[in-house]
Amino acid sequence: MIDLAIIGGGPAGLSAGLYATRGGIKDVVLFEKGMPGGQITGSSEIENYPGVKEVLSGLDFMEPWQEQCFRFGLKHEMVEVSTITKEGKIFKIFQNDGKVVEARSVIVTTGGRPKRTGIKGEDEFWGKGVSTCATCDGFFYKNKEVAVLGGGDTALEEAIYLTKMCKKVYVIHRRSEFRAAPITVEHAKKNEKIQFITPATVEEIKGDNGGVNSITIKNIQTNQTTQLDVPGIFIFVGYEVNNNILKQSNGTMLCECDQYGSMIVDLNMRTNIEGLFGAGDIRTKASKQVICAAGDGATAGLEAIAYLDSHK
Repeated sequence: MIDLAIIGGGPAGLSAGLYATRGGIKDVVLFEKGMPGGQITGSSEIENYPGVKEVLSGLDFMEPWQEQCFRFGLKHEMVEVSTITKEGKIFKIFQNDGKVVEARSVIVTTGGRPKRTGIKGEDEFWGKGVSTCATCDGFFYKNKEVAVLGGGDTALEEAIYLTKMCKKVYVIHRRSEFRAAPITVEHAKKNEKIQFITPATVEEIKGDNGGVNSITIKNIQTNQTTQLDVPGIFIFVGYEVNNNILKQSNGTMLCECDQYGSMIVDLNMRTNIEGLFGAGDIRTKASKQVICAAGDGATAGLEAIAYLDSHK
């Protein structure tokens, strides 16, 4: 029996572990199938985390987090968790190796991942001109032209955001109509810096050692292909939260989730299940920024302390 299980080792999970252990919880275990760090370790440059003036790779940025968090007694189990259940007041953590660990409280910080398109060149130039975060990477394209792929609210909202620093934004969508809210579409169409290319798909992302330098676009109606010279493409074709561990044997979820499968939490990261918290990109309406995930984790860690203190 452990006091607190944290599932997921990204910024939210590590921050939760730091605050929980430093706050007095003696038995805190972080379950992460690989080395802690999370999705951000795949980023090539991070320059917007307050207090860190150097531009660091995601891997270098996350390295000291581990040392700091483990200093206060956080334990790391390098295993993959398959399911979490709750029986009475006790949670059961089922591992892929068959082992079951019991815990008094749980913080889920398993995050999510942007959907990949499978476009030729996408994997090769991921993080080198292919991005899924305008807030993170838009600044690198100041006064340059970029492309945005997608037709939903996120795609158009991010395209509008990119016009604040980019010279021109090409929005590429396979349909002439958009899934985004009508008001969002209207705002995008009124923006002089946005040019729509529809109905079209991106056939290939091209580049060299310096990163992306062009994309090949195919018009769906005419099958004509053209080359668009841009140093970056932002892809917004969906986001998948890593919520498999919440799925129960009867097909339900362990806690309430929104229509996207994200955990519904209050401002204190509490779910509708007592003792269960969600933090970072796994929770509903997450900002998907490192600093926000870290803040979520800190809040969840503090709330776990309060929960355990009230259930001694």
